[in-house]
Amino acid sequence: MEKTLPVFEEWPYRMPNIKKAIKKVELLTKKMNEAADEKEALKVWKAHAKMSDSLNNDVNQIQVLFTLDSNDPKYKADNDKLDEGLPLLSAAENAFIKATVNSPFRPFLEEKLGSYLFQIYDYTLRSFDDIIIEDSVEENKLCSSYAMTLASAKIEFRGQTYNLSQMGKFMEDLDRNTRKEASKAYYGYLDTIADKLEDIYSQLVLVRDRMAKKLGYKDYVELGYLRMGRYDYDKNDVARYRGYIGEVVTPIVSKLTKEQFKRTGVRHPEIYDLNILFSDGNATPKGTTEEKVNRAREMYGKLSEETSYWFNFMADHHLLDLEARAGKQTGGYMTEFPTYQVPFIFSNFNGTAGDVDVLTHEFGHSFQYCMSRKIAIPEYRMPTMESCEIHSMSMEFIAEPYMELFFDNAEKYRYQHLFESIAFLPYGVSVDEFQHFAYENPNATPDERDAKWHEIEMKYTPYKVACYGECEYMKKGRRWLTQAHIFESPFYYIDYTLAQVMAFQFFNLDRKNHALAWRKYLKLCKMGGKYPFRTLVRKDGMKDPFEEGVVKKTITPLVKQLKTYKF
Repeated sequence: MEKTLPVFEEWPYRMPNIKKAIKKVELLTKKMNEAADEKEALKVWKAHAKMSDSLNNDVNQIQVLFTLDSNDPKYKADNDKLDEGLPLLSAAENAFIKATVNSPFRPFLEEKLGSYLFQIYDYTLRSFDDIIIEDSVEENKLCSSYAMTLASAKIEFRGQTYNLSQMGKFMEDLDRNTRKEASKAYYGYLDTIADKLEDIYSQLVLVRDRMAKKLGYKDYVELGYLRMGRYDYDKNDVARYRGYIGEVVTPIVSKLTKEQFKRTGVRHPEIYDLNILFSDGNATPKGTTEEKVNRAREMYGKLSEETSYWFNFMADHHLLDLEARAGKQTGGYMTEFPTYQVPFIFSNFNGTAGDVDVLTHEFGHSFQYCMSRKIAIPEYRMPTMESCEIHSMSMEFIAEPYMELFFDNAEKYRYQHLFESIAFLPYGVSVDEFQHFAYENPNATPDERDAKWHEIEMKYTPYKVACYGECEYMKKGRRWLTQAHIFESPFYYIDYTLAQVMAFQFFNLDRKNHALAWRKYLKLCKMGGKYPFRTLVRKDGMKDPFEEGVVKKTITPLVKQLKTYKF
């Protein structure tokens, strides 16, 4: 399919008719219930899988276009229709899953499709019911409201107007006065919308808590773990893991941060000094967006035949939308189009090293999808989120030998990237612990939530809190308000830290034996989502981050590696 695909802008635009889609699913449900034999039941299941791919292809296209330009009235209107219609479709899908699970031919279907699919189905049935349709619609609308609030940001800075993403380059400027002024503008603007964001989150917590209790759960924590597909670990495993990060990594990052300020000569660090790692400025990539893409073509051409083919294909077919602009939503992501069997990358370049991180991180996601796109069972193509992030974060490190293509001082970038990756872990577990508090205490006030965030920061990242002196926004405990995952994808964040530990394992192995590391990486990509997280890790011959001692054993060589970089 991909060989004859037109460029993204020329794809046909199809707004799905949700009512017709529901009727099709209902007809397939009826056929599954009335299947005369096992072969007919399998045929019905395959017809449903084909229909789901087609529908998801069209839904994803609309959602991508909306994130590319949230001010476009057509995209907004169609996205609003999806917000209202998709929960109704989920109800019909659940009925089909129930018919499949309860089929007298289930043993045959399990033999053909795998028992893991039925575990996925079990979690799906336990996490949705018709009684929460209205709540799901409300949840979708609140998430869209949050995204549009951030996307519509207009920050006045030195006579120009910028969005949140575009301010990033000024907040990493070598000139301290520029950083200070940019920081004041950035956080000053966030102060003007903070109460609105707090209100949106209060409503989200309450609607999610209501959904959980309607479904018979104690709180949203239980429902959230089901929705995230956490098949082989629970909140107790996660709590112990957070403890490993606090015990092992927080002291390391605290020491590295002190070295950072000594290196940059900042005696009384403020919030706007945290992003600067070197006295002569951070590693900054060379060239325009087009030039960066061309250098990425060269890099992936050297790495492997597979990476060369797929990166060139994506670039040639305009499946990379990389630059920040007015009306475009913040952040970055990869999504896929199952009918066309291709991925798409969305990001907001801002002239910092993060631009290169996107070309490695999001392409890691894309590459995994390309390697598993032909798996016939849709649910097996993409793994759960913590497994997905292994591919992206590991690709960041696998690509490091080629950084001379992007930076005049590649060693500086390598230090910066490794330092920031290690420093991310305490922040990542902070986000997770905060979400557990929020959903275990759904009636907490905004002030109580902010105070809890501050308490958690003091636990995991006290070296950051020490720099909040002049910034009232951060001192109030409001850093979390711009972390979109907290609003839009509850509990999707510990995943990044688990995957980061896995990526560090790949990095350690890659420096010793690149061929072996690449074989393991490729194997992991090709397995897609055929297994849950801990099983995938085991089948790939890697160490489970939840096991005691793994975090420490993985991180220790990295501290030594940091000392080898000469810049």
